[in-house]
Order: sequence, then C-alpha cells, then structure tokens
Amino acid sequence: MLQPKITGPFILNKKFSFLQHIVSKTTNTLLFVTIILLSAAVVCSPARAGTAPSILYKISIPMEPGKDVTVSSFNGTAAVIGQVTALPQTTRWPSYSASAWGTPGEVCASAVNAVHMLVSVEKEKGRTLSIIPRETIAPAAGPGASVVISSKAGTGIFGAWAPPVGSKISVIKKGSDKPSPLSVNNLPQKGDTLIITVQTMDHGYMAEIENRPGGRVTEWSKDGYRIIGRVIRPLAGTGRFEGTLFQKTGSLRANHCGVIDFSSSQIGKIGGFQIIPWDHALLSKEMQGSWDMTQWMIIGPSDGRSMMGGTSPLFKGVLVSGPSEGELLWDIWSTYGRRSLILARKNGGPWEKLPEVTGRNDYALKDVTHLKIYFPFTDEPAL
Repeated sequence: MLQPKITGPFILNKKFSFLQHIVSKTTNTLLFVTIILLSAAVVCSPARAGTAPSILYKISIPMEPGKDVTVSSFNGTAAVIGQVTALPQTTRWPSYSASAWGTPGEVCASAVNAVHMLVSVEKEKGRTLSIIPRETIAPAAGPGASVVISSKAGTGIFGAWAPPVGSKISVIKKGSDKPSPLSVNNLPQKGDTLIITVQTMDHGYMAEIENRPGGRVTEWSKDGYRIIGRVIRPLAGTGRFEGTLFQKTGSLRANHCGVIDFSSSQIGKIGGFQIIPWDHALLSKEMQGSWDMTQWMIIGPSDGRSMMGGTSPLFKGVLVSGPSEGELLWDIWSTYGRRSLILARKNGGPWEKLPEVTGRNDYALKDVTHLKIYFPFTDEPAL
C-alpha cells in the first residue's frame, strides 16, 4: 500500500514563502487596479462621489404678465403650472423675523399660499421677494412685493411642485442664457426669468415627538435614530391660521426657517397648529405670545445651546405641502410620497389620523401624547 511522501520542513517553508510572494504580489496588483477604477469613477461621476446633489426639477417663472410658469423634472417631464398675472414693484424689508435665518438667494418659506425668497439680510433683518397665487393674499409677502401667478393656492408651486426651504434661486437676464444668483443687486426685472432649482436631499424617514415638557424629538433614518431636540412647551390646542383654508387635515400648510404649520381642518375651513424652534419664541417679537398660548409647540436643540431655526430636517430642506387632490408628478411614487403628513397618538394609544378641529380651540389636542411627521420621498421605498 502506497504511503504519502512526507515533505521536509525546509521544502514546506520554501513553498510557503513562494506562495506568500505570489499572494502579496496579486493583492497589490488588485489593490492598484481598484484604486485606479475608483478614481476614474469619481472623476467621471462627480454626482455619485457626493460632491453635489442631483437636480430633481426646475421652476421657470418669466417676468412677463401672461407668460406660462413651467416646471421641468430630471427625467424630461415638463408641465405648465400657471401664468404670471402681475410683477413685483418692490421687495419687503424688514420681512418676518425668521426670514433672516435663511440664506440669501434661496427659498426661505414654502406654503400653500406663498413662496418667500430671501434676497438679503440687512441689519439682521431679512429682505424678501414672494410668489403668491392670484386668488388670495399672504400678509407676510408685503404689498407689491410679489410675483402673482394664476395657480390656485395649494396647487402647482404651492402644492405638487412646492420648493422646500433652501432651494436655490437664480435670475436669467433678458437676452442672456446664463443664470446668476438672486441678490439685492440682481433682482428680476421685466423680461427676465426667475429660476427655482429643487435638488434631491439625503434625509431621514420621519420625526417623532413626545408631546410633553422635555419630550424627545427623534429623527428616524436608514441609519437608525438620533435625538434632534426636546420639547420645551407642549401643544394642546388649535388656532385660526389663515393659510389652513387651503390645506386638508393632517397635511403641511407651511414650512419656513422658524415654523412648521399643520392644518387640523378640511379645505375651505380654518384651523391648525404650529411647531416653532426656541429661537423664534425667544427672539421674535411677533412670537412672544407662543409662551402663553396652546396653539404652538416650542422645541429646542438636543444640546440645549444651539440655534435650531433654519436647520434641517425640520426647518430647512425637507418639508413641503405636496400634491393636492388630482395633482400628478413624474411617477406614482413621487405623486404618492412627496408630501408631509402627520399622525397622532392620544393618551399613548395607537397611531391615528390627526383629529379634525376647526377654528380656535385651546384644548382640542390636550390628549395628544405623541406626534409623527412623515418626510416626503420621491423614490420607491426600500430601493
């Protein structure tokens, strides 16, 4: 019977050293090739390298009465969402307090009845230019400081195509095709075109709020959860916030650097509540009543020191009113998902729709112990 030949230690070590040399050489070669391929991918695909978010859609507003307001999405979809009916004669300064927490040349408020754009910050006060629907007025816009378009409130640029806070704004001068940022020295004139660019943002799925003093404000994302704030003053009632006339129960009415406004009433009726950062409650003269009234929830940062106004995900870059009934975006997922919705728990019970409450009712929401705000999305979930 044949026996296997026993190889001596010297020969084994020699073979092992040779194999180590081959493996090491192969590994180095593969590593070198991988680095070259990754470098090429970064050079050829800067968007995938994380250098800049991709463009979701653009809104074009010609500064000419009677001209169409159009949108064009990343996949080539184009639509007319209204016509220009009047041009601004001025800008508003000083504008509402929280406008100064935005970035000049960006959207600083997005609502069902107005879009406000920050032109500049002067003496710590914001200067704004607005876009409003013809059928209503928006007190925050100021007289004569708005582009008026024919879209109904809650639709078009005030609905499905609403730009979130932080969207970039540029002006294309008449006779040119080169955009330049909106500024106090670059205001749109008759014949120019105003461009609002909406980009995709990387944010979580939702925020949960424990409606009690010290309650946690938690953002949930694919990476888990993080505490982004604490409740300073809880919510208990509803109030007469006029813009809620154009939004259904449980949907976002407005978002700006210092407010989240949800409707508690059906379209055609007035009723809702607001969530504001402590900056707004402490520093803004018009918000001093929020410490004594139940229609406002005041929240602060998790570290107890930082400014919360004008920060993502609650006060910049994420929340929009979303499509109204019958409005369509570029596919089923964007139409279904691109809206900010809210659910509530009463006395720690199951999640349910926000109760429908009209007008001012100081204690209509006193039994609400938790709120959950779903962030908008445009892609099929889990993909």
